[in-house]
Amino acid sequence: MMQRRTLAALFAASTALWMTAPTWAQAVEAPDALVKRLSADVLETIKADPELRNGNIARISQVVDTTVMPHVNFRKMTSAAVGPQWRQATPEQRESLQQAFKSMLIRTYAGALKQVSDQHLVVKPLRAAPDDKDVLVRTEVHGKGEPVQLDFRLENSDGKGWKIYNLNVLGLWMVETYRTQFAQELNKGGIDGLIQALSSRTIAVEAK
Repeated sequence: MMQRRTLAALFAASTALWMTAPTWAQAVEAPDALVKRLSADVLETIKADPELRNGNIARISQVVDTTVMPHVNFRKMTSAAVGPQWRQATPEQRESLQQAFKSMLIRTYAGALKQVSDQHLVVKPLRAAPDDKDVLVRTEVHGKGEPVQLDFRLENSDGKGWKIYNLNVLGLWMVETYRTQFAQELNKGGIDGLIQALSSRTIAVEAK
């Protein structure tokens, strides 16, 4: 379980080592090169910042907002996790869902950042054509024990740059996993009920 939490924390802390990539348009960074750069930057930040390793929520939120979120399509991630009821949500509810979901993820994985030490990601050769708009960047986490699968799904729908919108940890896709959990809350209390449930989970994690 700790290993899984550590790997999931690497979504916010992602570490990567680029190996190969096809030739992409010069104006757009290749998806696996993006994973490498973003991950290396965040990993070095974690190693150099005791507050991050100690689970300082404010500091973690700052790093996530400034370093990770610009390269994540979090709106798509949240809407996919919510499912069909996302279309029924008001703009205010959608914003609340995104903020509550992000807060829960940050606080859930804050403790796992203490486990980040000598782990690094090795990116496997990218199987994609230069004109692909949706790609899978397959990686392995190397550290203590056997290498562990950690894959990223990215899209470049507007031609302006790649954004992460899903993560596969140990064979489990994050969005699909949360969709199952969210469906239970949506069935009980609708959109507002889900927002309240996410906020309650955040509070529960903080209380531990």
